[in-house]
Parts: sequence; structure tokens; C-alpha cells
Amino acid sequence: MTTHISEQAQSTRHEVFNPASGEVVGHVDWSTPEQVNAAVEAAAGAYPDWSGRPVKERAQVMFRLKQVIESSLDELSELCSAENGKTVAESKAGILKGVEVVEYAASLPQLIAGQYLEVSRGVSCRTVRDPLGVAASITPFNFPVMVPLWMIPLALGCGNTLVHKPSEHVPLSAVRLREYLLEAGLPGDACRVVHGGRQAVETLVENPAVRAIGFVGSSRVAEIVYRRATSLNKRVLALGGAKNHLVLLPDADPEASARNIVDSFTGCCGQRCMAASVLLAVGGAQEMISAVAEKARRILPGRDMGPVISAEALKKITAYIDQAQADGAEVLVDGREAGPPAGGEKGFWIGPTVLDRVTPEMSVAREEIFGPVLSVIRVSTVEEALAVERASEYGNAAAVYTQNGFLARRCIDSFNSSMIGVNIGVPVPREPFSFGGRNRSRFGYGDITGAGAIEFWTQTRKITERWSPRKDADWMS
Repeated sequence: MTTHISEQAQSTRHEVFNPASGEVVGHVDWSTPEQVNAAVEAAAGAYPDWSGRPVKERAQVMFRLKQVIESSLDELSELCSAENGKTVAESKAGILKGVEVVEYAASLPQLIAGQYLEVSRGVSCRTVRDPLGVAASITPFNFPVMVPLWMIPLALGCGNTLVHKPSEHVPLSAVRLREYLLEAGLPGDACRVVHGGRQAVETLVENPAVRAIGFVGSSRVAEIVYRRATSLNKRVLALGGAKNHLVLLPDADPEASARNIVDSFTGCCGQRCMAASVLLAVGGAQEMISAVAEKARRILPGRDMGPVISAEALKKITAYIDQAQADGAEVLVDGREAGPPAGGEKGFWIGPTVLDRVTPEMSVAREEIFGPVLSVIRVSTVEEALAVERASEYGNAAAVYTQNGFLARRCIDSFNSSMIGVNIGVPVPREPFSFGGRNRSRFGYGDITGAGAIEFWTQTRKITERWSPRKDADWMS
């Protein structure tokens, strides 16, 4: 039985809005199912040539792609900011993080080499990594360039061809990124871009020529994509949402910890799966909670922080704050009161919000808000804090603030998340270390970058050969 995630077919022109001003900054034509399937067919037609090229030749495209992106960094950062709303500085930082994956893909000749061993006299075994065929990448709005660069360079570098479906909110950066790939020497049909909503996703999932799917988005949709695609015997890695916890111990550095906590939950307006969401304050942390609140009040929307992506997102975030207040939470910093900057009256603005006296049962403590909201839960012991973190259905990131190595190790060993920070509120692994969560933050096996990505985008051939003239009889005779 098919799990449907479709909507009515739309082939009309789709306007792209700047969330900061509400102004139209561009448009794309949404792809019909026939156009999506045609893109897959074109990618399949390009596969024999592209996959047949030596990995060193494919890696040269990645070398050149890095150069093209870096030479166009200011232009690409402005475009990313215009369609996503984040500040230009945040856009640039995200792009440069994506470039690290391009650098990693350029190293594939060293990374993808197989093993070889003479296992007995005259008999050798070796392995070769082969591409899968046509792959698909489906990416969210919050990092218009970085998240596509998690997948596209490694999928292509491993010899696959690819169809990319960006979020309908941020399609312009994806179009530009493909232009950069072509400028770097990639054959035109080796990477195609399609546009649309859930119907485009469903069409990609259902197309029999698509062999592997990389997805980043909400846990709800990630699970739907994973279940449907795996039922069709496709390889899938679908990263979902998060509810990240920070454990604040009494011995933490007050100034550095407060600054880092605020950066974690307000950066990119909280619209990142690594953003802090829950602060578990252990013991007498009143002074540090007050410091966090004071620093959050100084964050100025329009200067230090961009808007959220849409009116729907703004409404959702505001509803969570309203409900928390109704449930008894104390609003230390109220982002609902933050006005838009000049010229942003039609944008989707909200300021940082700090909620104190939150309990683990409240919706703001359990559910992903995806906005600049920090919920403070006061606990008595480290064990109580760890129990709250481990009870979450997600498992993306967690961090501890302390100067005590023993307690830091206790948290590292006990967190039920895959990416851990010590005095770092956004513990994003840097290449070659790989990115990926667990529980409902990830559906599938492996990670989206690093060695796990090479494993995901390839399949292994194992070759056993004997050329010895010996007549020895053994179990392989």
C-alpha cells in the first residue's frame, strides 16, 4: 500500500519571498510529475559516462567547485540571505561549512580506495566501491547551500548522478549551486534540479530509477519518506528534527557559558537542528540564568538575527510561547514583543524568548519549536538532568557546561544523542567527522557526511582471484 505525501499537481510559477521584508525576490516553475521523471531519466542517461570516469577525474570537478564557490562567496551569501532571511554573516558561515564537505569529496581518490591482500599463495582478495546509480537529495529551507553540499559533492564524487529537490522556500540557491557545478565541469545531466512541494518528493521516491535518497527535514516527513522508500527496496538516510538539551552545571564559566547558550538558541533564529532548545539548570544557577536572559535581551532582530521563514512558522512559534505561559512558565524574555526592523513590517519577525520554570511535561519542553525559544528546566542533580535528556524522543545533540572533567565524562557517556558538546552549544562535527543523529532524529543507517556518507552512496564489490599454477586443493578449489 502506498503511503501518500502528495498534494495536487502544480506546474504554476512559484514566487520566492524574502522572509525579512515579505518582498518577492524571484520565482521558479514548479515541476510536474512528468518533469520530475524526465529529470530522473536524464540523470540515468548521464550515469554511464559519469560513473565510468576515474574517481580522480570526478574529484577534479570538486576541486574546481570549491574554487567557484569561494570566488562567488559574497554573491551566494547575499542570495541565501535574501530567500532564507538569515543574516549575510550566518549565510556565509553555513556556506563555508558546506565547502568543507566539498573539500572532503575532493579527497575521494584517497578515501574510496579499496583493500587488497594476498590471502594465501597465489590467491588475492580486493574490494572496489561502485556507485549506486541515480540518487536523490531532498533538502530543507534552513540552510539553502550547506545542507545540499552535505550530499551533492559526495554522491556525485562517488560516481552517482543526482536529482536535487530543494525546499520550495529556497529554490534560488539550489539553481545557482547547479550553475556552479556546470562551471566546474560537471556534465549537465549528471545533476538536475526539480522544484515543488510534497508531490515532487513523492514522485522522486516512487521513480524506480532512483536507487538512493538523502533527506533532511522534519521527523514526520523523514519517517514517511523512509518507510515508503525502503518498502521499494531503496537505500534511504532521512534526518529528522531535534530537541537539543544543554546541561548547565554550577561550576560552569558564567560569562562564556551565558554567551554560548544565547548564541546556540538564537543563531539562525533558532531554525537549525543543532540549536539549543532546553536548558537544564542544575542547582544554584539563578545568576547564570539571569545572565542568559540579559544577553538575549540585547539581541536585536534585523541586526543580530533574521526572521523566521514564513507566517506559518511565526504563528506556530508564538502559539508555543502562549501555551507555555498558560501552563505556568515564567516569560523572562518575550520575543513576541520584538518589533520588526525598519522596512520589515511585512516580514516574519520574532525576538529571542527565554521561558523559566518550565516542567518536562510542557509542550515547549518536549516538541520541536524550530525558533529562538529557550525553555529553562530547573533540576537538583546531574542525574535528574540526564533523565530529562534521555526521555526525549529525539537524539540529535546535547551539551554540558562545566569545568569538571569527571562530570563532563558522566554526561558524555549518558546522553542519548549522537552529537555531544562540552562547553559548546552547537556541537556540529567538522569534516572528516560525520553528521547524524539517532532515535527520531534519524531514519536509516549511517551519517550524512564523512565516512558514513561514502558508505551510503556506494556499494562494495569483493573480488577473489587465483592466478597461481599450483595444484593445491583447498576449500576454494
